[in-house]
Amino acid sequence: MNANLSAGPIPVSVAPEVLADIQAEFSREWQRLCDDARRGALAPPPDRRFSGDAWASNHSHLLLAHTYLLSARAMSRMVDAAQVSEPMRDRLRFSIMQWVDALSPSNFLALNPDAQQSIVESAGRALNEGLANLLGDVKKGRITQTDESQFEIGRNVAVTPGEVVFENRLFQLIQYAPSTATVHERPLVIVPPNINKFYILDLQPENSFVRHAVDQGYTVFLISWRNPVSSDTDGVDRATWSEYLDDAVLQALRVASDITKQPQVNALGFCVGGTMLASALALAEARGEHPVASLTLLTSLLDFHDTGILNVFVDEAHALLRDHQLGQGGLMPGRDLATTFSFLRPNELVWNYVVGNYLKGQKPPAFDLLFWNGDSTNLPGPFFSWYFRNTYLENNLKVPGRAHAAGLPLDLTRLEMPAYIFGSREDHIVPWVSAYASTQVLRGPQRFVLGASGHIAGVVNPPAKKRRSYWVADKLEQSGHHLPGDPNAWFAQAVEMPGSWWPDWTGWLSGHSGKQVKARAKLGNAKYRPIEPAPGRYVKVRAA
Repeated sequence: MNANLSAGPIPVSVAPEVLADIQAEFSREWQRLCDDARRGALAPPPDRRFSGDAWASNHSHLLLAHTYLLSARAMSRMVDAAQVSEPMRDRLRFSIMQWVDALSPSNFLALNPDAQQSIVESAGRALNEGLANLLGDVKKGRITQTDESQFEIGRNVAVTPGEVVFENRLFQLIQYAPSTATVHERPLVIVPPNINKFYILDLQPENSFVRHAVDQGYTVFLISWRNPVSSDTDGVDRATWSEYLDDAVLQALRVASDITKQPQVNALGFCVGGTMLASALALAEARGEHPVASLTLLTSLLDFHDTGILNVFVDEAHALLRDHQLGQGGLMPGRDLATTFSFLRPNELVWNYVVGNYLKGQKPPAFDLLFWNGDSTNLPGPFFSWYFRNTYLENNLKVPGRAHAAGLPLDLTRLEMPAYIFGSREDHIVPWVSAYASTQVLRGPQRFVLGASGHIAGVVNPPAKKRRSYWVADKLEQSGHHLPGDPNAWFAQAVEMPGSWWPDWTGWLSGHSGKQVKARAKLGNAKYRPIEPAPGRYVKVRAA
C-alpha cells in the first residue's frame, strides 16, 4: 500500500520502500541532532537565515533551526520520489518550497532569537520601527526592498542626457545625446521589456548600459513604455499584441530611421522586449520590409519549450481565466507580476525583508536595482492574454505561420539578419538553454554569448567593475556552420572570458554599424521634434 501526499484532489504516492528509507534517514539524523544538542556540540547550520550569534548561543533555537532544515530535506526527498509526471513534480516542488520557506522559524518573532535580541538591545525601538515598517508596506501594498527615498527617476537614475522625440499612447521614444565627436552612421534602437521600466538599462552612470553604448559612439534610441493605469480614458487597456508590434516596435524603428536618414537600423531587445522585437520583424518581413540590419537578443525567449520555474503557472485553466478576465480589456496589475517574480526566490526577495524590516525594525539599504524592481508596470489585458496563451502555453511563435499579427502569419525562421544572442547562466526566468534555442529559430549569421549570473545581474555588468565572466565559442562561429542544436555541445567548446560581455557586444555591433560620421548636436529632426528631456513623463507614472 502506498503512502499518499495531498496535492489538491490528486493523490500523490511514494513507493513504500522509498518512504521507509526517507523515514529511517530522518530518524537517524534527528537522533544525531539530539545527541549533539545534549553534548552542547550542535554547530550553527550553513544557512544565513540562522547565522547570527543569537542563534549560535541559544541551544534550543539552534536545535529548532536544524530540525526545520531536516524536515525541509525530507519533504524535498518525498517530492523527488513522488510517482507523478515531471510537470506535476515541478508544481509540487514549487508549492512545497513556498510553504517550507514561509514556515522557517526565522520568520517568526517568537522563534527568532536574533530578532528578539535586536528588540532588547534597542530598548523596544526595533519593535516600534518594525510595526511602522509593516503598516507602511501594507499601505503601499508591497514589501519595501530598498531605501526608496534615495532615488528619483531623472535625478540619480535614468539620467543619461537625451530627448523624447516621439510619443503615442503606447510608448515614448528617447534619443540620447552623443558623447563622442563622431558616431556610427547606423543607429541602435533598444526595445526593453514592457513588464518593467526601461531604466534597468540606465540605472546610474557607472552601471548604465545605455550610457556605455553612447560612449562607444552609437546613436541610441530607446522605447519608454506607457504604464497604463485605471484612470486612463484613451482605451490603452484594450491594446493588443498586434498593436504593440505595429504601433510601437515598428514605429520606433521607423522614427529612428527617419531621424538618422538610415534605411536600416540596428535593434536590441531585452527579455520580453526581445520576443516583441523578433515578432515585429517577422511582421515586417511578411510585408516585404527589412528595417533592421542586425538583431541583438538579451535573455529573450523565441522558443518557449522550456520556461524554467515559470512553467508551474502555465496551463489551459490559467489561460482561460486570463482570457475571460482580460481578453477584451482591463489591466494586468504590475503588482501581481512583481509578486509572482519575487516568490520565485522567496528567501531572497520576500522573507529576508520580512525579518529585517518587520521583526528587526531595520530600513533596507539603498540599492538602485531593487528600487527599479519595486517600480512595477501594468499591462493591457488583451496584450497579456495573447502573450500568455501564444507563448508560454502554446509556444506558437517558433512554428512558422501559427501566430498572427495585423492579419498576417508570423514566420521567425525567415529572419536572416546577423544576430547576437545572449543568455545568463544562472537565469531562473529565461533559462540559458532556452535563450540558446533562439539560434535554431533564426537563420542568419549568429553569435551566442553566455554570461555569468542571473537574469538582471548577468546583463547589467559594466566593464569598469571587472566582475563576473562570459563564455564564447569562436571556433564554432568561425567554422561557418550553423550553431549546434544541443546547447551543451556549444558549451563543451566554449571558452570562459573574464569580465563583462559588453565590449564583446560593442565590438560585434561595430561591424554592422557603418562608417563613422560627425555627431549631430541637435536631436530629432523637422518631422520629429524634441518633446521633452529624457527620461520623459511615461517612465515616472507609477502603477497603482
